[in-house]
Amino acid sequence: MIELDFSGKRALVMGVTNKRSLGWAIASKLRDAGAQLAFSYQGERLRGELEKLTAGWSDVRLYQVDVTRSDQLDHMFGDLRDRWGGLDHLVHAIAFAPRAAMDGRYIDTQRADWLAALEISAYSLVSIARRAEPLLAEDGSLVTLTYYAAEKVVPKYNVMGIAKSALEASVRYLAYDLGQRGIRINAVSAGPVKTVAARSIPGFMSMYKRAASMAPLGRNVTQDDVGNLGLFLLSPMAAGITGETVYVDAGFHVMGMDLATGS
Repeated sequence: MIELDFSGKRALVMGVTNKRSLGWAIASKLRDAGAQLAFSYQGERLRGELEKLTAGWSDVRLYQVDVTRSDQLDHMFGDLRDRWGGLDHLVHAIAFAPRAAMDGRYIDTQRADWLAALEISAYSLVSIARRAEPLLAEDGSLVTLTYYAAEKVVPKYNVMGIAKSALEASVRYLAYDLGQRGIRINAVSAGPVKTVAARSIPGFMSMYKRAASMAPLGRNVTQDDVGNLGLFLLSPMAAGITGETVYVDAGFHVMGMDLATGS
């Protein structure tokens, strides 16, 4: 078994809400590999959960950050520059769409809901990468989280699917910009996982069971599967990979038809 060593590396993980978060799955792997970690969280109510998850970590840094607030982003990256002197890795695990935009038909999406979903779920990566670039080491790397609905229709995912499409396109364009300094960025496209965010999608459990029945491996992926891929993409073992959307979904995305049901 190959063990990756992140000793002496500094990583910022943005968007962890609890232990089921995919961002936490990657953060846990980074910590086990020896990385020093900082976290951002959206609201004060989430701080307690992060404090419990990181209890006993003497070197952890926590920041309350609303990614639509430039002043809060500037403060966090300024503090990381002053405290750490730089950054090696960044995990973007941030996504949001108003519930009303996911309950009905996509055609009924309201402008305000569209703008909120795109700003928080996609533009935030651009805004964060711009601020992180001066801090990142020349072999630095970033990872974000996406989903298959970026390229195929997943009913009820609605505007979030559009946001994920914009996110994946942003990964490609950012790969070009950041690559001039040797910095890499990739997206992890995970199959359905029972996170708090996923459970808010109407009909998620039906989607979850269907994905397992169609996937070539005959199962859903776990947080551990996602964490392992995230760690690999951040590591030197993925030194030649950038601008990619990499799937970890037990093979679900390769299927075009389920012969067992004829659908």
